[in-house]
Amino acid sequence: MLIAGDWVPAASGETFQCVDPYTEEPWGKVPLAGAADVDRAVQAARRAFDEDGWPQTPPATRAALLRRLATLIEENADALTHRQIRENGKLVSEMRPGADVVAADCHFFAGLAETLHGYTVPLSAPNFVGYTLREPIGVVAAITPWNTPLGLLGWKLFPALAAGNTVVAKPSEITPTSTLMLAELVVEAGFPPGVVNVVTGYGNPTGTALVAHPGVDKIAFTGSTATGRAIAHVAADRNARLSLELGGKSPQVIFADADVSNAVNGVMAGVFAASGQSCMAGSRVLVERGAFDAVASLLAERAGMIHPGDPLDPATQLGPLASRAQLEKVLSYLELGKAEGLELLAGGSRPDRRGFFVQPTVFGPVDTASRVSREEIFGPVVCLVPFDDEDEAVRIANDTPYGLAASVWTENVRRAHRMVGRLRAGSVWVNNYRVLGRALPFGGYKQSGLGRELGIDALNSYTEVKSVWIDTGNEVRFAYGDGPTG
Repeated sequence: MLIAGDWVPAASGETFQCVDPYTEEPWGKVPLAGAADVDRAVQAARRAFDEDGWPQTPPATRAALLRRLATLIEENADALTHRQIRENGKLVSEMRPGADVVAADCHFFAGLAETLHGYTVPLSAPNFVGYTLREPIGVVAAITPWNTPLGLLGWKLFPALAAGNTVVAKPSEITPTSTLMLAELVVEAGFPPGVVNVVTGYGNPTGTALVAHPGVDKIAFTGSTATGRAIAHVAADRNARLSLELGGKSPQVIFADADVSNAVNGVMAGVFAASGQSCMAGSRVLVERGAFDAVASLLAERAGMIHPGDPLDPATQLGPLASRAQLEKVLSYLELGKAEGLELLAGGSRPDRRGFFVQPTVFGPVDTASRVSREEIFGPVVCLVPFDDEDEAVRIANDTPYGLAASVWTENVRRAHRMVGRLRAGSVWVNNYRVLGRALPFGGYKQSGLGRELGIDALNSYTEVKSVWIDTGNEVRFAYGDGPTG
């Protein structure tokens, strides 16, 4: 692990194994951090912030370090890609471009590091100048998931560093080694010791100790809604700052006037990409009744044409799920759907082959009360739901505790704008899905999270706002003693 600039084992000497989801074989051992290791990492980050002057580092210097890190990520993109694939089994066709995106995100926040600013305010009180400053929060705990290890780490690490914070990162126990590889590049880039630290381990004890540590000023977490809710309770006890990017059960709404072939491709990209292991997976597909049969037939046909394979083969269209636990969870939902009496249009089982694979699965038509249609599965499973008109589509789409993403498929521009305004979700696409850009914020409504990542909103979320009052000539009067004073 990386603590205070040194590579160290766990104090206990304990380790845990990484397992390749394609071969199902263990291939590496990683330190299992306990509370003492977490304390060392937080104390190192605390010293770097409070004593060693990282917040006072000139913005241009922080930007230069981030640009150097971005260049190193570009130079090591292939190695970072292959390491993540070995950890979580995602396709090289997605992960290799994703490595370039991580580098570009780093460049983006390097630029913002030099443009972090407050604003001046004309005050009603005479002879005062008022302005605001944005200052770093302190020590940030960045807790990341296994589905996009480095991409989602970058969403937290880069803006935190750009704003002058120090960081203790805790990756998922499924994908720890790619974060450690990125940490090697952080050291090579020249970041001072303690500015970035990495501890590895399970949610308990490692994550629990990090979230509860009084030296952590902000927790930035991506993961399940249940875990995010538990973290929020702990953070509330000490008013720690918090950003949460949580789960979803996102709707894709297809109207009868949509280009059906394009919409079906969009549905597949929205839920079968990454084997459905995406917080924004568009797994509830609402289809206007007049187009339902055509959409269902075409989606089932194309889902059956997707073949699993080696995630390192660029021709592979479906990779394995990231772990045996995730495989068992998804398979349990397939059995639940069958027990609920849902009609199975495609898939529905595990293919007869090595690896944690699940067939692309389509249920439909699905009752909106079904658990399969309401609960986040995090696998390649689609529920088709018919609707009759725009109002019903909005009602069904918003009838969820989540609000991360949504899409609308229609050729009617007026309807598209109406739907964008009515859907309760943090991101809404029209005639596309699962497209992200670093300049636009990403996050959710309702139980899909708190705060936003990416864009200027992300940088601001790693700062405190300070209001400054400068008196330019007022005489202060205060009565004391036996009479008026001047």
